[in-house]
Amino acid sequence: MTYDVLGPAALDYMPCRYGTSKLVFRGPRRVLDGPYIAFLGGTQTFGKFIEQPFPLKVEHLTGVTSVNFGQINAGPDVFLKEAEVLATAQAARATVLEVLGAANMSNLFYAVHPRRNDRFLHASGQLKRLYPDVDFTQFNFTQHMLTHLHRRDRERFMVVQRMLQRAWMRKMRQLLPRLGGRVVLLRIIDSDRVGPAGDRWVDSASPAFVSDNMLEALAPLVNTVVDVLRVADGAEGQDAGLIFHQMEADAVRLVAGPSTHSDVARALLPVLDRVMK
Repeated sequence: MTYDVLGPAALDYMPCRYGTSKLVFRGPRRVLDGPYIAFLGGTQTFGKFIEQPFPLKVEHLTGVTSVNFGQINAGPDVFLKEAEVLATAQAARATVLEVLGAANMSNLFYAVHPRRNDRFLHASGQLKRLYPDVDFTQFNFTQHMLTHLHRRDRERFMVVQRMLQRAWMRKMRQLLPRLGGRVVLLRIIDSDRVGPAGDRWVDSASPAFVSDNMLEALAPLVNTVVDVLRVADGAEGQDAGLIFHQMEADAVRLVAGPSTHSDVARALLPVLDRVMK
């Protein structure tokens, strides 16, 4: 993989808003008075460090306007609470929903920020009783907190993981019917971290704790599921690279590169052609 380390404001995401939503999305802002495809998801859909993320590539391939509603580090919560986004998705010719991990969402064990779902707010009494030896005031982010719990006691952590998976399924069953009748689930899998079902770790580019069986259970609510392997670091060749600041170097390993975004667009093309007929 090639990286372009550039100075301040190297990549302009052209931030914009739609309707009454409080969220800021990646632009350019699209006019929604014609046919369009809605893309909902997290960091990969947003296209962090990427000049042409896969929603834009799909637009180029299909000729249909793509609206990028991706939110960096999003979980299901951010979209469940955004009426503007849900209404826009319902009116789309098709909606592509990136499979989001089960870590960044409020649940019985902890609460996250309603819009910035990776921000840890507080632990519940249940989690404090499960981990009485942990001071939860030290955490600001879900990844840090979950990594610490996993390292502290893997047996107790399995209780947390199972609860997260149940909560994720419940929220996805709430979200999917509200996206309209033409929904494609997109799962980008980190090829370096594919392990036992449901045990993909939280610091992976893969959807954390989301198993094949969980997606199979959601099949009646969607048109299809598309899986794309994320190209491993160093395997993308001499392409356009990722555009980032030196201070963001640690975050780069968690994003899909340009070749993966191209693979996603090509994988989605025949599916969307079929769904939009």
